[in-house]
Amino acid sequence: METPAAHGKKSEAKPAKLGREVQARLGQQLRAMYDDVLNQGVPDRFADLIKRIDVNGNNDKQ
Repeated sequence: METPAAHGKKSEAKPAKLGREVQARLGQQLRAMYDDVLNQGVPDRFADLIKRIDVNGNNDKQ
């Protein structure tokens, strides 16, 4: 249980740091995951929706 005196003090624990190897591996895994997402492309229904929005937006400007 925390004492009232300790409650107001900031923690003196040092923040955890990741080693360079861990950072590199994490970066590789994140890039691989997001590359897969980018390569999937836009679903047809989203592409159709974007086209409709563009057409409606152009009609509003006229």
